[in-house]
Amino acid sequence: MAKSSKKSLTPASATTPMMRHFLEIKADHPDSLIFYRCGDFYETFYDDAVTAARELDITLTSRDKNSENPVPLAGVPYHAVQGYLSRLVDKGYKVAIVEQVEDPKQAKGMVKREVVRIVTPGLVMDGDNLAADENNFLVSIFGHEKRFGLALLDISTGEFRCTELNDEAELSNEMVKLTPREILFPDAWRDSEEIARWLPWNARPLIDYRADVEFDARRAEELLCRQFQTSNLKGFGVDGLPLALRAAGALMSYVQETQRQRAEHITALTPYSSKEFMVLDEATKVNLELERTILDGRKRGSLLGILDRCRTPVGSRTLKRWLNYPLMDVARIRERHNIVEEFFLHGTLRAEIRELLARVGDLSRLSGRITMGHGNARDLVTLKEALQACAELKVFLDQQRPDLFVGFSQAVDPLPDLTDRLCRAIVDEPPATVREGRMFKTGYHSDLDSLILMSEHGKDEILRIEAKEKKALGVPSLKVRYNRVFGYYIELTKSHADKAPAHYVRKQTLTNAERYITQELKEFEDQVLNAEDRRHELEYTLFEELRRFVTDQTASLMLTAETIGILDSLSTLAEVAALNDYVRPSIDASDAIHIEDGRHPVVEALQKNESFIPNDTHLDCSDRQLLLITGPNMAGKSTVIRQVALIALMSQIGSFVPARKADLSVVDRIFTRVGAADNLVRGLSTFMVEMTETANILHNATSNSLIILDEIGRGTSTYDGLSIAWAVAEYLHDHLRAKTMFATHYHELTELTRAKPRVHNLNISVREWKDQIIFLRKLIEGPANRSYGIQVGRLAGLPDPVIQRAKQVLHILESGKPDRLFDDRPSKRKPASSPNQLSLFSVREVERDHPIIDELDQLSPESLSPIEALTILFDWKKRRSNENP
Repeated sequence: MAKSSKKSLTPASATTPMMRHFLEIKADHPDSLIFYRCGDFYETFYDDAVTAARELDITLTSRDKNSENPVPLAGVPYHAVQGYLSRLVDKGYKVAIVEQVEDPKQAKGMVKREVVRIVTPGLVMDGDNLAADENNFLVSIFGHEKRFGLALLDISTGEFRCTELNDEAELSNEMVKLTPREILFPDAWRDSEEIARWLPWNARPLIDYRADVEFDARRAEELLCRQFQTSNLKGFGVDGLPLALRAAGALMSYVQETQRQRAEHITALTPYSSKEFMVLDEATKVNLELERTILDGRKRGSLLGILDRCRTPVGSRTLKRWLNYPLMDVARIRERHNIVEEFFLHGTLRAEIRELLARVGDLSRLSGRITMGHGNARDLVTLKEALQACAELKVFLDQQRPDLFVGFSQAVDPLPDLTDRLCRAIVDEPPATVREGRMFKTGYHSDLDSLILMSEHGKDEILRIEAKEKKALGVPSLKVRYNRVFGYYIELTKSHADKAPAHYVRKQTLTNAERYITQELKEFEDQVLNAEDRRHELEYTLFEELRRFVTDQTASLMLTAETIGILDSLSTLAEVAALNDYVRPSIDASDAIHIEDGRHPVVEALQKNESFIPNDTHLDCSDRQLLLITGPNMAGKSTVIRQVALIALMSQIGSFVPARKADLSVVDRIFTRVGAADNLVRGLSTFMVEMTETANILHNATSNSLIILDEIGRGTSTYDGLSIAWAVAEYLHDHLRAKTMFATHYHELTELTRAKPRVHNLNISVREWKDQIIFLRKLIEGPANRSYGIQVGRLAGLPDPVIQRAKQVLHILESGKPDRLFDDRPSKRKPASSPNQLSLFSVREVERDHPIIDELDQLSPESLSPIEALTILFDWKKRRSNENP
């Protein structure tokens, strides 16, 4: 079949006009699957049929089975097409929808068909194919001399933004935040190997390469001006963003090409700058589990899973955007805090507004669907109900504090004229289709009322005619009936056929009856049958007029929807704060972070078996800049350092925080280096991932950054790992002066406090009882005196012989006599380590005159870079190895 398919894939060789037309369309859209409308099915042919059958698990059959070259064929019912489209789009396919664009009854020859739209992963409009609480972004990127212009669009909501980025790192961070479903690049970049580096490691967006001319600056400006119906773009604040405009122009060109119309709900291009927001890179988002958990990738168990109690989908999307773009401006942060506090302090206010918001629903996607022609009468009913709720919401906001809510009240537009028209027009329970009538109420349109009366009360007229004829002829058995061949007719039994009057025209003779038509019946038939068709046509025309009226209000609808999302997010943050006993943080532009009784928002919410133990944290750049935290595994080091990062981030999105008190400075960036994980997709080992993330921190952190380090250097040998950890800590202290929490098992690092004044030792307190350890989860001053690794191993279920042998080995190592390890097992092998190394890692406090300490003290002077310092450490390691083979 594949062989015959390839032989047939030219229009000239197709055997029928329809196949020729299909292949012409396929030639114009080679990267799309063609869904070709044939009656009640969308059919796919040739290789498209093979692909569709495989991906959708539908039957693959063939057209012209008896010919030498049967055409592969697979189809799906038109009424169920959305589900099939969703599956194909999720797998990264584009689908071109070919519709019948003329009435088959009026067609002369083959029914005319055209591509009406192309469905792509980045341009999905149908609600069934979209996650309600997530945006679905199409991104366009254009670069010049290592700078990049980026434009993004969610066509389902009309959100259209652009920015310019200074380097690949900023571009990569933006991709992590947006997680686009589809990306457009200039065709000149088709063979670029750099693109893979810009995407999140687990991202699988569809990549489209567009002709370079689509990124032309003049072409972009002209196209965007036509889109927004303006003479220039000065009113959008995009002056000085030439690369972003070129990316936006290519994106809009792609939209018009695929949608075959001007997407009128896209009413503005909004510029933004990454400098306005805290920077979050891929490692930080993953390590802090902001949106998804590391374990199973689910929302539950993430910070977003705790915070998102929004009553509307647009609110959930807004809150997720805030989480990816924490604010840097103190005034804007405090403005959000003010409104959250008002909702927090007044539970009745919060409950009432959240109830009203829930009735509004997803106004932005609803408006976009209607505007783009994908909505039906049921969507209009939903829009009516949403606008009615908006009217009540506006009245409610007018009654609140004007200093907080007047801007929201002014932005919410209930559009009373549109609401009134929808109330008068659409029935309460309309059908799902728009071509079969029964959408409009009587009284809305006089001509429609006449057609409704005729189509819905035709049976009454039939009964009237039948009763009249029975009486006139005196034949009680006379019937007026209908079939598709003759239409309406009068039927008389054979015994009464002689009573048929002259104006009865015989149409059919049956064994036991005669059938007749009359002029009156024929006229009635024309009226009734045509009334139904004319009603459908008129209702569709009226529906399109109403849809156009909605489209004319798009700008107001989108502004109202945006306002709904902000109100929903703010009231939700207050709701979460009230439920979880959060407090309003104090935030300023200082360099200090002071948290009293701070808690981890996610661990606290999900922890069921024990109460969460809060902890204090004090960080600043002048005295307590680097906190070295030691203690055993499972004690809670990771929880404590992560909770500080999450509290800082929560405060900058406008949220209250889990603490008794929090005085925070604005953080420009949160860096994390947490745990051990490899990245096989990018060909990186566990240690290489660790070093790459660490290098990123050292190159990009500032004194306003917050750094969270959970084990540095554990992925390599002991000397290498300790050396790197020591050098990194010194560099953070001496060069970056960034606020840092450094959790480590290298107890030797606690010696840094002797020479580094802004380094402080803390540990997670534990207690021993009968060879067991009890985790107190409390962060206290000073270094830990033991790692308790063997006890943690016992808790994990290591066999008792392993535990007992580990105790013996630990005792021997602490004694500084490694030869005794082999007393009970003869061996010719030399000791694996020098006494110096073994004594260095004993649990006793390291002596100040230890040789490695002397060497480490010489590292990372002001003149050395981190790389130079690490090079010295590696040379030292080699030298020591040669001295002590």
